[in-house]
Amino acid sequence: MVTFKDQVVLITGAARGLGLAYARCIGQLSATVLIQDIGANPEGEGTDLLVAERAADTLRSEGLDVRVMTGDLGTREGCHTLCADALRVAGRLDAVIHNAGWVAYEKIGMIEERSFDRMMTVTAKAPLWLAQAAWPAMKAAGYGRIVMTTSCRALYPQYVHQGLASYAAAKMAVAGLVNVLAEEGKRDGIIVNAVSPVAKTRMWGAEEEPDELLPSAVAPGVAYLASAQCTEGGWILRAANGQFHATKAAEAAGVDYPRNLQAVQASTALEVAQNWASIAITAVEPRS
Repeated sequence: MVTFKDQVVLITGAARGLGLAYARCIGQLSATVLIQDIGANPEGEGTDLLVAERAADTLRSEGLDVRVMTGDLGTREGCHTLCADALRVAGRLDAVIHNAGWVAYEKIGMIEERSFDRMMTVTAKAPLWLAQAAWPAMKAAGYGRIVMTTSCRALYPQYVHQGLASYAAAKMAVAGLVNVLAEEGKRDGIIVNAVSPVAKTRMWGAEEEPDELLPSAVAPGVAYLASAQCTEGGWILRAANGQFHATKAAEAAGVDYPRNLQAVQASTALEVAQNWASIAITAVEPRS
């Protein structure tokens, strides 16, 4: 049975779209849900704190235990303050789900350092700082769940969109964070994973209630990752349309890294070129 009874879950970007769906799903499983959302516009700009308050009122009217947390994800200090406030208000912090983010399209010639850094700040730095801030309390408790957000738009070349270089770079950074933090956390009961969700939300450009790719169809997978039932870290859970596929990179059998890759031998650029058809192999293992 998946339950969050007597547990506290902090969710960023939780007032709308996927974040709101996560909050509702996890709240229905008996969690005390702390929602953080600055109420930014679709470009990630501006603030409207009433957005989070209205979302919390809606969830409370459904009988859920929800509290609003104000906090800035734009700095390490802000992320640490948010987690400290969560611990002060609720007394514990069992899971952190970093959902906040946005999509910004900029072709290669238009990317500026400011916009790139802004994307990295909320998408890649914030989950790191949130994990760092929650880590001591989770380690002391011998239990914690951290869920970050990545994207198939970064992970799989066939799904990339032109203009999303900054977005893809930040989302790929999350995959690296998950790999390392999952290893660091497992001996202390801290399980770290990521979700790669697809849903028709404001970030998709949806202005009306969708008839497919619903945020609520992603939420059960995220609820699982944030629960005690999830006992393995380092996974990326692809979630869309009520379907789920967990994946992670794995080395080929027999490899003695880095000395023996069990691969094609070549000593010159010409030999690499001549053997490229054998070197460049994309292996896709069929799913049962």
